[in-house]
Amino acid sequence: MATPKGTETANVVDGGFKQPVQIDEHIIEIVSDSGEGAQKCGQTFGSISGKMGNGVWTVEIIPAEIQPPARSPAGASGIRIRLGNRYVTNMGDEADLVVAFNEQVLYSRIANGAYKKGTVVLLENKWATDPQEEIRKAYAAAVGEFRENGLIVEELPLEEECLKLTSNPRRGKNMFALGMISRIYSRDVQKCLAEISQTFTRKGEKVIQANQDLFNAGYAFAEAQVEYHYQVPPYTTDMSKPTIITNGNQAVGLGVMAAGMELVSMYPITPATSASHYIAEVFQNVGGFVHQAEDEIAAIGFAIGASYAGKTACTITSGPGMALKTEMIGLAVMAEIPLVIVDVQRGGPATGLPTKVEQADLLTSLYGAPGDAPKVVIAAATIGECLHFVILARKLAEAFRTPVILLTDANLATGVQPYARPEIKEEWFTAPVDQSPWDERVPPYDWDEETGLSPRPIPGQRNGEYVLTGLSHTGRSKVAYDSDTNQVTHGMRSRKLAALLKTLNPPKVNGDKEGDLLVVGWGSTMGAIEEAIDNLRAEGQRVSSLHLRFLSPLEPGLKEIFSGFKQVMTVEINYSDNLDDPLIDEESRRYAQLATVLRAKTLVDVDCWSVVYGHPLQPGMIYKVLSKRLQKQNN
Repeated sequence: MATPKGTETANVVDGGFKQPVQIDEHIIEIVSDSGEGAQKCGQTFGSISGKMGNGVWTVEIIPAEIQPPARSPAGASGIRIRLGNRYVTNMGDEADLVVAFNEQVLYSRIANGAYKKGTVVLLENKWATDPQEEIRKAYAAAVGEFRENGLIVEELPLEEECLKLTSNPRRGKNMFALGMISRIYSRDVQKCLAEISQTFTRKGEKVIQANQDLFNAGYAFAEAQVEYHYQVPPYTTDMSKPTIITNGNQAVGLGVMAAGMELVSMYPITPATSASHYIAEVFQNVGGFVHQAEDEIAAIGFAIGASYAGKTACTITSGPGMALKTEMIGLAVMAEIPLVIVDVQRGGPATGLPTKVEQADLLTSLYGAPGDAPKVVIAAATIGECLHFVILARKLAEAFRTPVILLTDANLATGVQPYARPEIKEEWFTAPVDQSPWDERVPPYDWDEETGLSPRPIPGQRNGEYVLTGLSHTGRSKVAYDSDTNQVTHGMRSRKLAALLKTLNPPKVNGDKEGDLLVVGWGSTMGAIEEAIDNLRAEGQRVSSLHLRFLSPLEPGLKEIFSGFKQVMTVEINYSDNLDDPLIDEESRRYAQLATVLRAKTLVDVDCWSVVYGHPLQPGMIYKVLSKRLQKQNN
């Protein structure tokens, strides 16, 4: 048996099996063909573990194709769950235990470096006796190869056991697997059964009972047949503090409701679609309305119309949708209409990697509009921030009369994490629409010369009517092509960002304020970066990090912070050239997106390291990169 992290010697009991081994953390994967419910199994397990007080982070493994070939590496579908006795912020490194419904899907995970020598694989063994000789040979060859490479493969009759309870194991094996891993990790059975009941409540008591029976069978099977048995203590024993467990897209939906917005207009696009599914299920409970438009352009147009009428709206999309919304974003900037845009980033360009993570849209969010179109851009770093930053985005949009782009990504969108249950505050909600008479002497764009801000008339207010235009216009919203008006109005729109910047505090440095290396990140990479930094600091390395939430305007004080370090670099999930690549030198090299922005803004020689592997960054990967960088720097 593999030695788990933080283990102590276990006591052998009657029957030869061991008492639960106390461990600090473990990483578990469930992998299968698409459609076999592995993600539902892992999501349920993660939710149960969170409710038991463990730190949890999940990452979905989603194939690029909607219906990939069965029993193929390209069709690997599933989920990773990292649970520990502390707050967990990222997917971690190699898995400790894997449940696999066929052997072929493991190849893609091995290619991604997901496993190590000693990883335990609980493998469905039905393929060993498959009627097709080709499948039998492929299964035997794979098992032999896995064992030669250090994986501990336990072949188990999962489907055979499920057939005792259901005629369609493909639709029940996931709950059997949930029972197995719940026993292996000493999960509370009653909490498990309650979670299954909640998961299938809409499908009726018959479906609930069938899934609970499969869970119980899996639990009993593991108790009798699987020797691995662990206990991961909770990171907090104070279960009186309320927490919630959601993924990032659900958190965005909660944020929309908590912000008091009443309209979400969107067109389905991976990986943002589940946000609309969640909001559609619950929005009516708070008087909200979901509009599924015929395309991305119509979605933002609908949202702009609602916002113009006085009800700030939200539109949710991903990279290709942002490209289609570009002209309308420019309209919202020019017409100074509050608007919240959530961009759940994915791999690009074009259709790219629709189910994979990438931080690909920073530059297009900053600059992707005709002409000079300054806008507020913020990025969530945690699942909890996906909720709170929607509230922040709505407040900023209305205060500065501008569109606000909130960047999340596929890692946050599908990841599950427990976080403190928000305590609702009155200031979160949008104020009622002002219907008092508008002072006719005040133009619809009465810009303050210092801040660029202006009060906003709402159509329906007496004397508040004005013609909305995307053309260059005066304060009276009259079309104007003269040079002076165009220069002044550009200045007013830009000055809003300067006014917002004056309200921000410098970012906090994780570690010392002086050292050999400062790592700068943004978005969902925070947990992995900080874990790598903490491990390096424990070795005595003079390295620190900081994480940016405001990207337009950038948070203040960066140049001063950078001056305390010999070298500054970003770690990102977008493309950058490597100096070792053919034709690449200091003159031809393209930098990662945040590094490009920071170099221009601070005039500091900010370096970068970035990859576009399509999966979240792992702390071990970052640790190795930074260790080499520090070694080279110190030699």
